[in-house]
Amino acid sequence: MRVTLGEEIMLLSLDDESGTAGNRSVTGWGVAGGILLDLVVAGRLAVDDGRLEVVDRSPTGTPLLDGRLEMIAGWAGNRRRKTSDWLAKDRPRAVQAAVESLCERGLVSEEHRRVLGLFPVRRYPEADGSVERELRDRLTAVVVDGAEPDDRTCGLIALLHAAGLHRQAFPELPRKRVEPRMAELAEGQWAGDSVRRAIRDVQAAVTAVTAVTVITAAS
Repeated sequence: MRVTLGEEIMLLSLDDESGTAGNRSVTGWGVAGGILLDLVVAGRLAVDDGRLEVVDRSPTGTPLLDGRLEMIAGWAGNRRRKTSDWLAKDRPRAVQAAVESLCERGLVSEEHRRVLGLFPVRRYPEADGSVERELRDRLTAVVVDGAEPDDRTCGLIALLHAAGLHRQAFPELPRKRVEPRMAELAEGQWAGDSVRRAIRDVQAAVTAVTAVTVITAAS
C-alpha cells in the first residue's frame, strides 16, 4: 500500500493506542509540507525561490493529493504565491485530511468520545500497523544503521527534520542520536537533481513557518 508523505508523517505522529497526535500544531506543518512535496515530485506543482505555482492540474489518482491540488489551483490561480502562505493556510486542515485518508485506507479507526462527559472528541487509534512498521523499519535502516536512502525517504526525513519531528520518528532514541544523520540526509545529496531541488525548497518553507510557531509558543 503506497501512502503519501503527509500520511506517513501523520502515522508517525499518532499514538497507536490513544489515537491522538503529539504536538499537533507542528505535526500540521510536516503533513502540509509532505502533501506539497508529493505534488511537486508528481509534476503538478513547482516550488522555486519560496514561490508556489501550479503547472499541471490533471489528477494524480490519489484523493488526498488531488483534493489539495484543486484547492491550491483555486487559491493561486495563475499567479506564483508564497509557499509559506499556502502552508499557513493549509496547516489547520491538513492533519484532519490526512487522518481521514488513513481511515479510508483502513490504517486507523475513528472513535468518538466525550471528555468529562461533555466535550466530544475524535481519536484515531491504529487499526492496521503493517504500513507504520515498514515505515519505521525503513527510517531506522537509513538514519540509525546508515543504509543508503531512496529519493522518497530523503524527502520524508528532510520534512521530519525541518518540522522538528525527531521524537515522533524515533520515540525511543535521544534527539542527539538521530539529528545529525537526519540533517545530513536533509541536504538531499542522495536524491536526483529535480527531487533535490523540490526537497530543498519545500523543506526551507517548512523550516521557516515551524520556527515562527516555536517562537510564538515560547513567547
